[in-house]
Amino acid sequence: MIRRLRAVWRLARVVVHGLHGLAIVLLRFPSLGTAERQARVQWWSRKMLRLMGIGLETVGTPRPGGTLVVANHVSWLDIAAIHAARPQVRFVSKADVKSWPLVSRLVDAAGTLYVERERRRDAMRVMHTIAEALAQGDAVGVFPEGTTGDGHALLPFHANLLQAAIAAGAPVQPVALRYRDATQAVSPAAAYIGDTSLAQSMWWIACAEGLVVRVQWLPAEGSRHADRRALSALLREQIAQALGEEPLHGEN
Repeated sequence: MIRRLRAVWRLARVVVHGLHGLAIVLLRFPSLGTAERQARVQWWSRKMLRLMGIGLETVGTPRPGGTLVVANHVSWLDIAAIHAARPQVRFVSKADVKSWPLVSRLVDAAGTLYVERERRRDAMRVMHTIAEALAQGDAVGVFPEGTTGDGHALLPFHANLLQAAIAAGAPVQPVALRYRDATQAVSPAAAYIGDTSLAQSMWWIACAEGLVVRVQWLPAEGSRHADRRALSALLREQIAQALGEEPLHGEN
C-alpha cells in the first residue's frame, strides 16, 4: 500500500513537472540562447529522473562537438537519461510524435529531428539533415535497434543512419544504457516493449524500488571512409561488451 501511494505521489509530481517544462518552452525559450536552452533541458531531464525515483549513474565522458551518439534502446526515459549528461544531443524520432498533445512541444524544444520510417525518401532526407547538423558541430542521437528491447539482449542494429556520420566525417560515440533496481541487475520495470502503454510503463517505473539508470559513454570511433555495416557491427559489439552481453549477428 505504501509503495502504491508513493507511486501516485511520484506521478503527480511528474505531471506538474511536465507542465512546468511546457511553460518554460512556451514562455522562456523564445528569449533564450542555445546554451541557456540546453541548460534547462539538462535541468528538466535530471529532475524528471529524480521525480520518478530513478538514480543516475554516468560513466565515461561525452565527446564535445559534432558527434553521432549511438545508444541501445530500453525505455522512453532513455532520452532524458542521455540529456541529463549531454543536453546538446538532438535525437531522431518517429514523425507521429509530432501529433502527441503537449509532449510534441517539449520534444521540439530539444531540437528533435523527425523521420517517417515508412517512407524511404524521408529516411534519405533525414540522413542528409543529420549529416548537415553533424558538419555544423551538433551532436545527434540515434537508436539503431529501431525499437525498444527488454534490456537483457541487444536487438540487431540498422546501419542506415550511420551513413550520415560517414558522409560528414563525424565521430560516432556508442552509449550503453542499463536500468537496475534494488533486487535485479536488469530491471523489468524499465522495459517498454510489446503492447505496454506509456501509462503502464510510468506506473511500473514509479512503483520500482531503487531504480538506477547507468549511462556509459564509450570511446568515440572515427567514421571517415568507413563501411556503415562494419561500423554498425563494431558499435553493437562495443555496447554489448559494456553491458556484459554476447552481441547478436546480422546487421541490415
